[in-house]
Amino acid sequence: MQVRDILQTKGSAVLTCQPGDTLARVVELLVRYNIGSLVVRESKADRQPMLGIITERDLLRFAAEKRGTLENTFVADRMTRDPYICHASDELHHAMGLMTEHRIRHLPVIDGDQIVGIISIGDIVKAQHDELSRENHYLKSYLLG
Repeated sequence: MQVRDILQTKGSAVLTCQPGDTLARVVELLVRYNIGSLVVRESKADRQPMLGIITERDLLRFAAEKRGTLENTFVADRMTRDPYICHASDELHHAMGLMTEHRIRHLPVIDGDQIVGIISIGDIVKAQHDELSRENHYLKSYLLG
C-alpha cells in the first residue's frame, strides 16, 4: 500500500495557516476541523511553498513553557521548519518508519513539487486495520466456502 492510497480514502485537503497568524487562530482551526496539524504557507494560495508545519504537540510545548499567550504568540515563532515529509508514491511502511523513528504524528505528503495532503499516525492505523479486516473477511469466506 502506498501513501497515495490513504489520501484517496481520506481526501487530500491541506488546511493551512500563515506565519503571522496567532496560536489562538491555530487552536480555533484545529478544533473547528478536528485535525492535529496545519501546513504553514506565506499565503493561502495552493501553489505557495510550505514553510513548515504546526501541530498540537507544538502547542503543548508552548503551554508547558508558560511564556506568553496564545493571542500574542505567532505561528512563525512556534512552527516546525523543514518538517519531515513523505511522497505520495512512498510505501506505507516508509511513512510509518519516519513517524516512529522521529516520534512525529503528522507527515506532509508531496507529489512532484506540490503538497497533496497530510497523513497522520491515525490515518495509517485506520488504513492498516481496514486492510487486515478485508483480508480476514476474504480468508473466512474462502475457508467457509
